[in-house]
Amino acid sequence: MILTGASPLADTAAQLRQGDRPLSAWLDEICDRIDALEPQIGALVPEASRRQRLQTEGRQLTERYPDPSSRPPLFGIPVAVKDVFAVDDLPTRAGSRLPSAIFRSPQAHVITALRRAGALVLGKTTMDEFAYCEPSACRNPHALDRTPGGSSAGSAAAVAAAYTPLAIGTQTSRSIIGPAAFCGVVGFKASQGRVPLTGAVPLAPSLDTVGWFTQDLAGAALAASVLLSDAHPPGDLDKPLLAVPSGRFLSWVDAEPLAAFWRTVERLRGAGYQVEEHAWMGDDDLEQVYESALRLTVGEMAEVHKVWFSLYENQYRERTAMAIRKGLAMPPEDVLSARAGQIVFRTLLEQFMAARGIHLWVTPSSRGPAPVGLELTGWGGMTMPWSYAGLPCVSIPGERSTEGLPLGVQFVGRYGRDEDLLRWVGAIAESL
Repeated sequence: MILTGASPLADTAAQLRQGDRPLSAWLDEICDRIDALEPQIGALVPEASRRQRLQTEGRQLTERYPDPSSRPPLFGIPVAVKDVFAVDDLPTRAGSRLPSAIFRSPQAHVITALRRAGALVLGKTTMDEFAYCEPSACRNPHALDRTPGGSSAGSAAAVAAAYTPLAIGTQTSRSIIGPAAFCGVVGFKASQGRVPLTGAVPLAPSLDTVGWFTQDLAGAALAASVLLSDAHPPGDLDKPLLAVPSGRFLSWVDAEPLAAFWRTVERLRGAGYQVEEHAWMGDDDLEQVYESALRLTVGEMAEVHKVWFSLYENQYRERTAMAIRKGLAMPPEDVLSARAGQIVFRTLLEQFMAARGIHLWVTPSSRGPAPVGLELTGWGGMTMPWSYAGLPCVSIPGERSTEGLPLGVQFVGRYGRDEDLLRWVGAIAESL
C-alpha cells in the first residue's frame, strides 16, 4: 500500500497566494514524491524535464505576481491533466499509440482557464486508450494490485498519491466517479456542457463531460469557481431532500458495500436529512437507458475515429478497435435515436425530481471496491444513467471495505445546478 498525504486544494492555494508556503520548495517536494512513488503507481505520462519546467514556470509566475494580494485563486497549484486535453508544449496521445501530431490543436479551454487562474500544469496523466476500455498500467495507490478505475484513473491516482491537490479528467460513462471511489478521493463531474471541451480529443461528444479530482469538497468548489461557465449562485436551502433509487438499480451492488451504503443513509437521517426511496423507473426502462447510452457511445466514437481508423487501424488496441467497428456498422438512425433519447430521458428525470421535490439522488459510487487486476477498470452501472442524462455528480469517500479499501458515495443533482450540488454535498460531508 502507498501511504497518501494531505494537501487540500483550498488550503494549499491560500498558503501559496499568501507566501506562507514557498512555491519553489513545494514544487521540489512534489517532484521528490513523484520520483519516489511514480515507478510503482504510473499515474503520469513520463516527462524527462518535469522538475526543471515546473521550477521555470514557477519563477515566471512569481515574477508576474510579486504582490500576494494580487495573486489569482490557483496561484502556483500544479494541476495534473488527463491526456485528452491539448496543452501548449506538451504532446497529446489520448493514451494511444497513434502519432501525437494528428491530435495537435490550440490549447484546450480548460487549460487556458486554469493557467489564467495561476495554475501550473504538473503533466499529463495516463489513461485508457481514447478514454474507452483499454487501460493504462496505472495502479491504485491504496493497493498496487488493483485497478484505480476508468479512463481518468491516472488523474484520480495522482490526487490520491498527493502528487497534486487538483487533477482534471473527463467522464463519458463513469470515468470520474468510478476512479474517485476506487482511489478514495473526491470526484466531481459537471453538468454536460457546463465546461467547454474545446481542445480535447473526444470519445462521444454528446456524453463527454469535464470533471476533476480533489481531496475535499472545498477544493472541488474552488476549482468549480474557475472552470464552470455561466456561474449560477447557489440557492439558500440548507438541507436538500435526498432520494435513493430503489428497485433493480441497487440490486447490482455487492452485499458488503450495499450494507455500508445503507449505514451512510442512516447517518444522514440522523444528521437531520430527509432521505426517501423512489422507484424511479421500471427494470425494462432502465435496461433501455443502458442500451441507448452504449449505442450512443460507440456510434459517436466511430464518427470521431473514422478517418484516423482508416489510416492507423493496426495501431489501435483490440477492444477499442472492436468498439469502432461496431459503431461503423451501426445504422445512422440508431445513433440519432440514442441522441434524441438522451434529451427525452433528461427531461423525464428532471420532471420526476421536480414533482417529488427531490434535490439530490444518493447512491453507491460503484458496485464495490476496486477489483484485483489492471485489465478491467470496473463496471459503470451506478453512473451510466446520470451520465446519459448529463446531470452533475460528485463522489465522496465513504466507509472502507473489510480489506481497508475505499468505498464511495455518489450524489446527483439537477441539470445545471452544479453549484447547489457542491454546496449541499460539502455540508453533507461534514455531517458524515
